[in-house]
Amino acid sequence: MGASGFSRRTALTGAMGLGVGLPVLAGCGGDDAPSSASDPAPPPGSPGATLEPDTPSATATSEAPTGGFASTADIPVGGGGVFEEQQVVVTQPTAGEFKGFSFVCTHSGCPVTQVTDEILCPCHGSKFSITDGSPTAGPAPSSLEPMELVIDGDSISLA
Repeated sequence: MGASGFSRRTALTGAMGLGVGLPVLAGCGGDDAPSSASDPAPPPGSPGATLEPDTPSATATSEAPTGGFASTADIPVGGGGVFEEQQVVVTQPTAGEFKGFSFVCTHSGCPVTQVTDEILCPCHGSKFSITDGSPTAGPAPSSLEPMELVIDGDSISLA
């Protein structure tokens, strides 16, 4: 030991303890800590995503009217929304015209997750028309299966 009573071994042991202890303490932050800018927001149409006003992709954000799974107000003109529970994509190509399609991509069975001015499959890049469900890009060999909708006032349900 040196004159100070402090050995190299003591210094290394203390430094190693700090090296292990500090990251552990850093992980003990409270839940009210703000999230960092590197935390990505979920993509639109995915679970946990929220609908911004005038966004061309929608997920049910308001209470669905009695008897339906969505409101016509949830579906933007020139866009649409994905409804996972019903496994349906609802689009509104022109004002007041609502179309329903299966949310299962015809390429490899992945669920489509987003609607912009096209219906998008994240697995292999297939895109489909919001008007008739036909493939517009990617490897999908055929159109999305049409699904019949019932529009009753502002309520959307499956037939």
